[in-house]
Amino acid sequence: MTDQTAQMRLDQQIAFLNEADKLKNTIRATELCDNSRYENSAEHSWHLTLYAMVLADHAGPGVDMTLVIKMLILHDLVEIDAGDNPIFGDLDHAAIALQEQAAADRIFGLLPADLRDEFRAIWEEFEAAESPSAQFAKSLDRFQPPMQNLQSGGGSWTDYNVSEQQIHARVGSKIAIGAPGLWDYAKTRIAVFFAAR
Repeated sequence: MTDQTAQMRLDQQIAFLNEADKLKNTIRATELCDNSRYENSAEHSWHLTLYAMVLADHAGPGVDMTLVIKMLILHDLVEIDAGDNPIFGDLDHAAIALQEQAAADRIFGLLPADLRDEFRAIWEEFEAAESPSAQFAKSLDRFQPPMQNLQSGGGSWTDYNVSEQQIHARVGSKIAIGAPGLWDYAKTRIAVFFAAR
């Protein structure tokens, strides 16, 4: 690799990292556990990687934890362009998918070709949620917000007037696929929360 090629590669890498910093400006519908403010998507991604490390013993056979952590770091970068789409919002899923694909093209396209292809493949695998690693990563992505909502006194459930049945349908089914033990844990606590309302 020539000095000029190495410099160009580094320029691309830094451009991507600078662009990724914009994820800190994407505000999510979930409040922090202390109910002080809404989290941003970068904080969510960091927190999910910590969830993966701490809850790795809930991963099933065939789960590659290194890949899970990569998925969780990368999974929401498309929100820089597409924004956060709350799971309990009234959403046009087809339009969102197109926006996210375009965002992935642009954002991962900032990288040198080898990293572009690697990161895009990781993101696509997460989105497809077919491999054991992706299913576990998706489960964690669905598990973390309810844990924060329980800690913050309802959070986005209150904001969106969400019922316990909606949580089971939109969140529980996704958690149960990749981490059934975590769904059992959440389901019990969610039932207690709604019974006390």
